[in-house]
Amino acid sequence: MLDTIFLMIVNAVVSVLTITLLLRFYMQWMRVSFRNQLGAFVTQLSDWVVLPLRRVVPSLGGLDLSSLVPAILLQALEIAIVVWRRGSPAGIDAVRLGAIMLAVGLIEVIKLSVWLLIIVVFAAAILSWVSPHSPLAPTLNSLARPFLRPIQKLIPPIANIDLSPLVLLLLLQIVLMLIGQVRVSLLPVMF
Repeated sequence: MLDTIFLMIVNAVVSVLTITLLLRFYMQWMRVSFRNQLGAFVTQLSDWVVLPLRRVVPSLGGLDLSSLVPAILLQALEIAIVVWRRGSPAGIDAVRLGAIMLAVGLIEVIKLSVWLLIIVVFAAAILSWVSPHSPLAPTLNSLARPFLRPIQKLIPPIANIDLSPLVLLLLLQIVLMLIGQVRVSLLPVMF
């Protein structure tokens, strides 16, 4: 039981840090202003990881890899902790196990990115109805807009109601199902 509690706490801490790093990565990639509450929160929570890594990990084509790389490594570290607590799989050498952990870590980052987008789209849609002048609305809209725009070109508003968030949320659920299948296919190799 204590083992389960320990792993739950590790998962919670790693997930919050990973989502924060992903938010920072996407906000910089999409050139979203950090001069708001969300930007300040993300910056303060992730500076201790990102700033030292900027000296070592270069940017690539405008992508801030010093935010993305630690997100992947954190997820791989969480998997390493799970393997450490539950025991290493028999017959797998350390190099192969490390490669599998990094692959699953990358898959987890992709999954968390999809969940982050689901939350952003859902929150932006709710705020557009409930509180369109919220200080958080421009940030959420800036993060969601690049994903909604292609759908809005295909499906025009009906009676002035934009259905693109619903379509995007449905597509993201399908992506999550596919990610789950890929992850499940890797787990037998690991355990």
